[in-house]
Amino acid sequence: MLKDQDRIFTNIYGMHDRTLKGAQSRGHWDGTAGILGKGRDWIIDEMKASGLRGRGGAGFPTGLKWSFMPKESDGRPSYLVVNADESEPGTCKDREIMRHDPHTLIEGCLIASFAMQAHACYIYIRGEYIREREALQTAIDEAYEAGLLGRDACGSGWDFDLYLTHGAGAYICGEETALLESLEGRKGMPRLKPPFPAGAGLYGCPTTVNNVESIAVVPTILRRGASWFSSFGRENNAGTKLFAISGHVNRPCVVEEAMSISFKELIDKHCGGIRGGWKNLKAVIPGGSSVPVLRGETMEDAIMDFDWLRENRSGLGTAAVIVMDQSTDIIKAIWRLSKFYKHESCGQCTPCREGTGWMMRVMERLVKGEARPEEIDMLLDVTKQVEGHTICALGDAAAWPIQGLIRNFRDEIEDRIKSSRPASFIAAE
Repeated sequence: MLKDQDRIFTNIYGMHDRTLKGAQSRGHWDGTAGILGKGRDWIIDEMKASGLRGRGGAGFPTGLKWSFMPKESDGRPSYLVVNADESEPGTCKDREIMRHDPHTLIEGCLIASFAMQAHACYIYIRGEYIREREALQTAIDEAYEAGLLGRDACGSGWDFDLYLTHGAGAYICGEETALLESLEGRKGMPRLKPPFPAGAGLYGCPTTVNNVESIAVVPTILRRGASWFSSFGRENNAGTKLFAISGHVNRPCVVEEAMSISFKELIDKHCGGIRGGWKNLKAVIPGGSSVPVLRGETMEDAIMDFDWLRENRSGLGTAAVIVMDQSTDIIKAIWRLSKFYKHESCGQCTPCREGTGWMMRVMERLVKGEARPEEIDMLLDVTKQVEGHTICALGDAAAWPIQGLIRNFRDEIEDRIKSSRPASFIAAE
């Protein structure tokens, strides 16, 4: 279990002062100019050594991502864009950072931007996050007033500006290239890659897009050292992580824990166990709505990190753990996610535009038990035609929950079809 002195987010529950003064009293903005003084190469090498993997879902090594940015400018400016469009159902970790511990993010923006030679950074915040935007903007204003941002930021000789941009509540804008389109004032539709943002991103300039949590942990990692951060978790799954646990637990919460903690320990220590006891656990979506659902018995031995969950045909994603007990209609729960992805598809790619609606309608019939048994395999086949055939990962996100349902709860779907069909129908078949 993570000790309190090893927690990066010292005010995740909003119990303390979130102002600049409060943040400084908890050790933030401490020696920031000194960190910048060590130079870009040192910062990027240290981030690589820390083993930090992106906290927005994909888990790509953060230091490596930064190193893709051009070393020498060809005349174009570089940008850092922070993805605060936290729209994945079940995910609410970045929200806590922005409203209770905003200075971790702001200091991280300065250091990360310096490492990538960006004089400007944009935070793109989700449309529904009104109070979070206000808290973050207040913190940015404080940092400017204190000389931590702006000309000669922190007295480091580096000029740096930070801008906060409010989205309009579109899920697709959480995809990095759709976010850039929206930031430029166009409709949020994903771009084809290549070119990747590091080559041509915002306004056609070199850009890196990172998640809020990925950036907010940077100052603490550099202050305490890469070896400290990498001492948590299994190999290739380093560091501490915010877990957002919701659903049928006794105390839903957002908590910072060491990576590779066991699912059982996470739930028992922080959530007071499963509602109705462990025997009542039916299913868990371990990383936000887009990763495949796993059976309760599989999750009892689960290790909460990227590799274990991938090996068990799911994913850590954003670490939004959705717990479902035996009272859950699992078919209906997955249908509800299908409906969400159908609604949020931008419609640019045919497999996603047509497939999400098709999958949702078949799921609707499965919920009522009105489908035929052979439609289960037909539905699975359609998910395979959508998955991997779209510009962005929304097609995959729509397909995976259904694949997980069929893989792990096929018996339940078949039972529902059997129990709902008139005997004369079955006899005729």
